[in-house]
Amino acid sequence: MISAPILVFDSGLGGLSVYAEIVRALPHEQIVYCADNAGFPYGDWQEDELATRIKNLLAELNQKFQPRAIVIACNTATVIALDLVRAQLDVPIVGTVPAIKVAAEQSVSRMFSVLATPVTIGREYTRDLISKFASSCDVTLVGSANLARLAERYIQDNEVSHEAVLAEIAPAFVETDQGRTDHIVLGCTHFPLLTDIMTKIAPWPVVFIDPAPAIARRLAAVLPEDDKQGSGTPTHIFVSTAPMSKSSLKAVKQMGHFESAEMLRINSV
Repeated sequence: MISAPILVFDSGLGGLSVYAEIVRALPHEQIVYCADNAGFPYGDWQEDELATRIKNLLAELNQKFQPRAIVIACNTATVIALDLVRAQLDVPIVGTVPAIKVAAEQSVSRMFSVLATPVTIGREYTRDLISKFASSCDVTLVGSANLARLAERYIQDNEVSHEAVLAEIAPAFVETDQGRTDHIVLGCTHFPLLTDIMTKIAPWPVVFIDPAPAIARRLAAVLPEDDKQGSGTPTHIFVSTAPMSKSSLKAVKQMGHFESAEMLRINSV
């Protein structure tokens, strides 16, 4: 049984972008990655039902794996349920928020977009971040209902329609007499999995801001110093809440270098 791991949680495979950064930043950590693919996509849920699902599922995962830290590697889950989960679990929990401050600091044109799920775009929290950190910028909010699905398909099948991806990201590219978008905040952890494709098909060059490095740094900051001094070969395992095809499991294991991949029997949801 894996001992005192970091638990990385997402609605599907998008959090693998965060998982990869955690492995780079904390190479000796034991890690359990949980994909709630039985609930994917989270954007299709009613918010109160989704909050209850995430709260109950993380409570069960916490009891099963006894992690020393939890990373909610999902923007939608973070804005919906982070406070509820923190209130019920006595373990450090790191959430995922759009990197709006970073975009405001880096944008030369003072025009950037936030590309996220409709749930994240619609939250007052996102607008509060813009008011706090980007009041001097022209910020375009783009809610994509399909880009996460396309990213899941890309990871599992290693192919995706470029035309379909372009249709989802095109509204994030804005050009006016004053200038044009030069940064795009990726407000869903699925989206960085498509960065190479988005860069290739973009109407013009922009900087896509991936939240994963900041999440890994925050995780390192909340772990006790003596928890980051391990040595040897760590164990990384992948679990899902619904069955996956053999080809999908093979792709996930290869991508994340997981020692094992299996479906969990979940009682709480």
